[in-house]
Amino acid sequence: MNNKQVVLASRPTGAVTAENFRLVETPLGKPGAGEVLVRNEWLSLDPYMRGRMSDAKSYAKGVELGEVMVGQTVGEVLESGDASFKPGEKVLTPLGWQLAGIAKAADLTKVDASRVPASYFLGILGMPGITAWFGLHEIGQPKAGDTLVVSAASGAVGSVVGQLGKIAGCRVVGIAGGKAKCDYVRDELGFDAVVDYKAGKFDEDLRAAVPKGVDIYFDNVGGPILDAMLGRMRLFSRIVVCGLISEYSATEAYGIKRIRAILVNRIKMQGMIVFDWKDRYGEAIAGLAGHLAAGRLKYRESVTEGLENAPQAFMGLLKGENFGKQLVRL
Repeated sequence: MNNKQVVLASRPTGAVTAENFRLVETPLGKPGAGEVLVRNEWLSLDPYMRGRMSDAKSYAKGVELGEVMVGQTVGEVLESGDASFKPGEKVLTPLGWQLAGIAKAADLTKVDASRVPASYFLGILGMPGITAWFGLHEIGQPKAGDTLVVSAASGAVGSVVGQLGKIAGCRVVGIAGGKAKCDYVRDELGFDAVVDYKAGKFDEDLRAAVPKGVDIYFDNVGGPILDAMLGRMRLFSRIVVCGLISEYSATEAYGIKRIRAILVNRIKMQGMIVFDWKDRYGEAIAGLAGHLAAGRLKYRESVTEGLENAPQAFMGLLKGENFGKQLVRL
């Protein structure tokens, strides 16, 4: 059986291009003891992958040239060399951008796709949902009556953060790009207000949306929007730094101008990496599943067909072209 993989062909300088990837075909072996052969069905595309394309020191090892691009998948067990897994079972894997692969049994997690689509375990019941859960609850610490602002509000993480904020009793304001996304955030997800950063008058619209200031800002973008938000934060407010997508492809880091606000307003600003809560993932999944089953959470997927189209979908994700959680159906 042959396998198809997308490997890192070169490291990007600035924006990611199609030339940074290469589609290859390789033979697929048999699983050994303690290993499992999985046929991937869904591939998750996430902004963190841009960082893994670099060889700069980070919180996780980067992808080497010629290696399969990193990423989570959900798939079906074909053959198993471990008694814990049986053919036909659905599993969450770290196999990355490929149609199939052999993984250590210890690296796999069984998923129950009988109640929700298997793809949900890459989104609202997976890493993005878990990120939203712990980032908001553990660092943001929402209280009823707080004003919560979320950037990339229509995305996989931001959409969940905002809805969890509403459940916690917050007034929630989203930041999104374009009328379609803004309408979705306000009308479908139930945010109290939304600011379109593409409308050309961001500072003015932001002031109108949060006239009394902001208690919690959940940041997925960094750059000028983070700078603007620093000017709207209240005394003893909290900023959750989850992502900096506006800067991932920049050749020069953005210079924050309003950093004085952190001192004056005694703002607590903390970065978050979801792995810090890996021993508590079950807690988040149970909470998210409960809200989902009760109809308190809505979820949207942006699906691209075919492994060969993964690079283009990833480049679109980095430009904000996706609408909801970006997936590739394999």
